[in-house]
Amino acid sequence: MDTAFLITAFVTLFVIIDPIGMTPLFVALTQGMNSARRRSIALRACITAAFILIAFAAFGEAVLGFIGISMPAFRIAGGMLLFLTALDMLFERRGQRRKGQADAAEEDEGDDPSIFPLAIPLIAGPGSIASVILLAGQRPGIEGLALVIGVMLCVVAMVLVLFLFAGILERALGRVGINVVTRLLGMLLAALAVQFVLDGLRGFGLAA
Repeated sequence: MDTAFLITAFVTLFVIIDPIGMTPLFVALTQGMNSARRRSIALRACITAAFILIAFAAFGEAVLGFIGISMPAFRIAGGMLLFLTALDMLFERRGQRRKGQADAAEEDEGDDPSIFPLAIPLIAGPGSIASVILLAGQRPGIEGLALVIGVMLCVVAMVLVLFLFAGILERALGRVGINVVTRLLGMLLAALAVQFVLDGLRGFGLAA
């Protein structure tokens, strides 16, 4: 088993999905609901997002091949997308955008935010979808796919646990603590994004 690949996959998905950063949004979206209702919403959101990410991990590369996009090209594009996400995290724009999506969901639907915006796009968003396709492309075959799906399920399970204990975590970390963690994760994501771009350039023979 490739420990380095597992660590890279876990860090990438953990930083992109950002369970800690989403917890205050979950609290806001489920404000005033009883604990049973919150559990139901958390479960539905995480299960839906997991199925979406599994589908993209399994079939994303085939779809790219069908429309004529090579994996090196997708690695470069995915790395650039992840780098923009990292910049948003470092300069606190990501939280503002997510809050806007949460506010829109409260206005439009109000009752059940589990599918939108929790499952899509907060958990299974463009960044996490690009990440599972990139990671699965790094380790072709059933074993690599199983590793990526296993790591993704671990991260989504962490999201579920944090959602279930959202109130406690928010009180423990506070706004400052969450901001500090988000910026640290943004730095890690920026480095990973550059690595994806370099891997893509290497695939074209443009980098050593």
